[in-house]
This record gives sequence, C-alpha cells and structure tokens, in this order.
Amino acid sequence: MEVFAEYLKGIDHPDHRERTEEVLKWVAHKFPQLEPKIAWNQPMFTDHGTYIIGFSVSKQHMAVAPERVTIDRFYDDIVQAGYSHTKELVRFPWKGEVDFTLLEKMIEFNIMDKADCSTFWRK
Repeated sequence: MEVFAEYLKGIDHPDHRERTEEVLKWVAHKFPQLEPKIAWNQPMFTDHGTYIIGFSVSKQHMAVAPERVTIDRFYDDIVQAGYSHTKELVRFPWKGEVDFTLLEKMIEFNIMDKADCSTFWRK
C-alpha cells in the first residue's frame, strides 16, 4: 500500500481519505495477485500488465472505473445498488456503504475476462 501513500495524503477530507484507503486495502487484501500502481495520477490495480480497476475521488463520491464492458455486464447490479454511473465509471457516494460484493464481482470478471489480454486496455 506504500505505492498509494502520496495519493492518499493528497485527499484533503479525512473521511474521504479513510474510505479510499479502506477500499484500496480491501482490494489489495482480497486480490493479492494484482499489482497496485499509480498511473494518470490515480490508484489502480493491474494483472500481468493489463488494467483491472481504477479509482479516483471527487467532492461527492469515489469513482470506480472497471471499463465499459464491465459496467455493461453489471448494469442491473449497479442500478440495484443505487449507484449512479456513466459508460466508464460507477460513483460510490461518500455518504453510504460500499457494496464490496459488487466491487468483488467486477474485479473477478475483469481478471477472468482479461486473462489472455496482452494490452493495457481492452481493444
């Protein structure tokens, strides 16, 4: 988690910093095979050099970016969880619980779906 230390220090709101750290630690613990890294000034996790999931913070939410294919696949779950989203990210509001089950499903799908992927992003 040291790779994320500077990023976390840059989050001014203590509760947002704590929530972000909680989620990043959870991913690192649940998926120890993934490589944590900072790219484009955002924390993310990769597997064999391919993007699995990334995160960013804003005033109202933590953005979770699993790639469009994954959002399309879990569209109903995202809506049922009450999260707003775009084609590229899901918004986890600061006020509310993190749906770790949904997050786990999205990460597991990306790991499986990109097992033979040789590029950073899906083509």
